Amino acid sequence: MRSILLLALVATPLAAQRPQTREGFWISFGLGYGSAGISCDQCGTTNRQSSFTSYLRLGGTLNPRVLLGGDIVGWTKSSSGTATTLGTVTASALFYPQPASGFFLKGGVGFAVYDETDGQKVDGAGVGVIVGAGYDIRVGRNISLTAFGDFLIGSVGELQSSGSTVATGWKENLFHFGLGVTFH
Repeated sequence: MRSILLLALVATPLAAQRPQTREGFWISFGLGYGSAGISCDQCGTTNRQSSFTSYLRLGGTLNPRVLLGGDIVGWTKSSSGTATTLGTVTASALFYPQPASGFFLKGGVGFAVYDETDGQKVDGAGVGVIVGAGYDIRVGRNISLTAFGDFLIGSVGELQSSGSTVATGWKENLFHFGLGVTFH
């Protein structure tokens, strides 16, 4: 019990020494884990698959509450000789409801992509949307650890292979969570 009280007394001044400030250019990248689901006219809804994810986000600070930038999220899985990748490339906004806090909400719109290779390539691109939330934990003057959870939706439409349509009505979604590093 004494250890917990001592830790609480020490942690409070340490957190106060690293206030949440946001200004100028920022960049963030990280790794996570996610569950992807797909559906199409020919395949119906398939079972969800889990694998590793990664992201890269960068942009500028509009004000202490709003960051604007670009967001690239990717999910990839290799199984039985087939490599599958899906993700989004979006213009995104991060909103901090309380500027002194590290909590943020995120939303963006852009492109969704799908790529599958198992001897022949199948791919497509369409509209993508991302929503999420996270928390910046300040660990240095301009560095934060960023915990996050995002949900991506992609409406790719047609998948092509060697110029031929192999699937229509292609939709994908991904829930992923993880940890990144943000440089402010």
